[in-house]
Amino acid sequence: MKKTTLILSMLCMALMASAQTKSRIVEDGGTGPFKVVMTEAKDLPAHTVFLPQDFASLSEGQKLPVLVWGNGACTNSPWEHYKFLNEIASHGYLVLATGYLPENDDPYRGPMSTTQQQIESIDWAFAHNANPQSPLYQKIDTQHICLAGMSCGGLQTLFNCADERITALMICNSGLFNRQNANQAVGGMPMPPKEKLNEIHTPVIYILGGKEDIAYENGMDDFHRIHHVPACAINYPVGHGGTYRQPHGGEFTIPALAWLDWQLKGCKEAAKMFVGEDCGLLQRPGWTIERNEKM
Repeated sequence: MKKTTLILSMLCMALMASAQTKSRIVEDGGTGPFKVVMTEAKDLPAHTVFLPQDFASLSEGQKLPVLVWGNGACTNSPWEHYKFLNEIASHGYLVLATGYLPENDDPYRGPMSTTQQQIESIDWAFAHNANPQSPLYQKIDTQHICLAGMSCGGLQTLFNCADERITALMICNSGLFNRQNANQAVGGMPMPPKEKLNEIHTPVIYILGGKEDIAYENGMDDFHRIHHVPACAINYPVGHGGTYRQPHGGEFTIPALAWLDWQLKGCKEAAKMFVGEDCGLLQRPGWTIERNEKM
């Protein structure tokens, strides 16, 4: 048995409850330097965890920043986003997604997710980082957590934005509804008022699919209301569905990963994707960007 396989087996045994729990290797573990596994965890039901197959690949003292993710349509499975999330994790992140592990590309059929599941993810990360019996003990950078989500997952993220443990936000194909268009929301979606934006206390990025994105007006309206923290809104003209289901998450993965590298790892090179008149994003065909005065 290869070393990586042995460590993966030991890690899965430590994290998973029984033979009923599942794991998958997606797209050869991603293109990043940390090949990852998508798995369930015994003490985090109704969530999917993306983490390194081999913790020996981490350098001495290296910790994994955290991406907490909520799914579109309040779906209780990241079945539409797992390639995107897997790719991000492979670049050195612990990714905790709301909902059950997708065994294939079939649409999830079941009850909707809740806003509380994102809080459960954060609680879990803190608990494992502090637990000497956990394979994740002192390997999680709990000082750097990005809360994120797509469509309804973005609304869940904004609902939870006041949590003091969050250090960045990423709102994808989403935005809060106005009173005028609240009737367009799907039943069961969280519906915070626009005043909720005042509770944001971290830098925030809106990643939208251009004017064909059904969430474009809501997302851009949010962005134009945010003046108290650094904020930017970027658009790529692919509509509401984004590129998440494309290999390795497609084009949306590029700025999402740059945002995380900048906000959670302090990477100055990644900041160039968003800063300056000739920022890196504008060198990629199709993208546009708007930034507030704090950026």
